[in-house]
Amino acid sequence: MEQLTIALSKGRIMKDTLKLLQETGIECSDIYEDSRKLIFNSTKSRIKFIIAKPFDIPTYVEYGVADLGIVGKDVIMEEKKDVYELVDLKFGFCRLVVAGPKERKGYPPHPRIASKYPRIAEEYFMQKGEQVEIIKLNGSVELAPIIGLSDKIVDIVSTGKTLKENNLKELEEIDKITARLIANRVSFRLKSKRINDLIKKINSVIEEGF
Repeated sequence: MEQLTIALSKGRIMKDTLKLLQETGIECSDIYEDSRKLIFNSTKSRIKFIIAKPFDIPTYVEYGVADLGIVGKDVIMEEKKDVYELVDLKFGFCRLVVAGPKERKGYPPHPRIASKYPRIAEEYFMQKGEQVEIIKLNGSVELAPIIGLSDKIVDIVSTGKTLKENNLKELEEIDKITARLIANRVSFRLKSKRINDLIKKINSVIEEGF
């Protein structure tokens, strides 16, 4: 059986990722996100796991460091790496939205938009024919309108609780987001049997109501 290397995203989708893999029969019970260890080996399943930040996953897969990766659609849209998107895993659901202060009634002709997703934000407003200034932030995007750094933000929301707590409201929905399985193009060709077998198992688990 061929060895596979799979890159897994730290953060909000890790728990469901591990649950899905275990239900496909892959041994990954030793993996836990809080560990400082970044590489885990499952000798039984012949799989090496790389634990990384979500925005690094598509890069690892594109360059062949990992054969496969599990990451949110938002990251795939932002990074635009040369990888295959194989399966919608149907978990990690959230929405990518434009949000702004609740009390605000109007915005300037060329508003400033703060986001961890500068490419997505720029493309979205460009398609609408709106000229905006994009400000890239790496965290606490909700803070930007509060301190006057930006007029609006583009970010992911799940329950909307964080927006409410920071006196922000959703203005527009850009896209719905779920976790996806991605593959390196060369690996998908050279290890097609192993990868396709895994895809069949994943699809079976999803169909059974994962």
